[in-house]
Amino acid sequence: MKRRDFVFHLPRERIARFPADRREESRLMVVDRENGSIHHSRFSRLEEWLHPLDFLVINNTRVVPARLFGSVGERRVELLWVRSLDEKEIEVFARPARVCVPGRRVKLENGVTATVTGTGSRGLRRLRFDAGLEQVRAAGYAPLPPYIKRRKEEAAEWRAFDLERYQTVYARHEGSIAAPTAGLHFTPEMVERIRLSHGVEEITLTVGPATFQPIEVDDLDDHRMGREEIFIPQKTGERILNLRKDRRLVAVGTTTVRSLETWARLDSPRERFASELFIRPGFRFAMVDRLITNFHLPESSLFVLVCAFAGMELMQRAYESAVKEGYRFFSYGDAMLIR
Repeated sequence: MKRRDFVFHLPRERIARFPADRREESRLMVVDRENGSIHHSRFSRLEEWLHPLDFLVINNTRVVPARLFGSVGERRVELLWVRSLDEKEIEVFARPARVCVPGRRVKLENGVTATVTGTGSRGLRRLRFDAGLEQVRAAGYAPLPPYIKRRKEEAAEWRAFDLERYQTVYARHEGSIAAPTAGLHFTPEMVERIRLSHGVEEITLTVGPATFQPIEVDDLDDHRMGREEIFIPQKTGERILNLRKDRRLVAVGTTTVRSLETWARLDSPRERFASELFIRPGFRFAMVDRLITNFHLPESSLFVLVCAFAGMELMQRAYESAVKEGYRFFSYGDAMLIR
């Protein structure tokens, strides 16, 4: 199967730069795999589309303010904090990477400085700061994807807004550099109602570069996913398995899908593990029965995953309908329920 099989036409104006005024007022497309029907609704009416025997599994990871602005000499740079190496050194993706060469000094906008100590592929750099990482994090912004196009001045204007809205209301375990965006549509009231009426279980996948890693090969068999860490508490896993005996599991987001399907394939049960699972058409789902997700980038591993779950023909038709009907795409966009 080829990467070009997952192309679709998307006008630029369909990419959402801001979320809906209220989380639950995002639009909701409901796609029925059994009969191929497509319905148009609102996320606030999600419960009307759930079956009485459905239960939800959510990813409760918390996004860190991982986007940093600074300068190298007179040149502006933008950094995405990928991971901490110790109490003063981190790995980042740098743009433009060519000015961040070993030995150069980087100054953040709050005055904290660092030295470039190493380089890697795709603009990966190591920085050792003169101050502790709490001071570095204090300068951070929400790590919005590049297609939202918040340049420094606009990012500063909307900093507090993005730090709140690019975060699920149930975020608990800190560490992700991208949000599990299917969860952005829920309000606390919705989560509590569904918890009482259907049941909600929480797991954690710490979102790293693998989730938004581009597919750079023509043949999908040659693509290799990056590694992401997952935590499913033993008691949570036991409840999920018991619930699935006579109920249907609704995964909120592709990160939840990858977590559960990796967990189902472990050689032995454990709470903490990592995933490099690439889900593509032909994959046999062992855990997930239904999926709530956003609309994804063409040729991305996320769009490939939803095509594996719902079928390429149905997803192409659903995405064509979304474009025609004016749905808003990607992280701050609208949602889809695949039943």
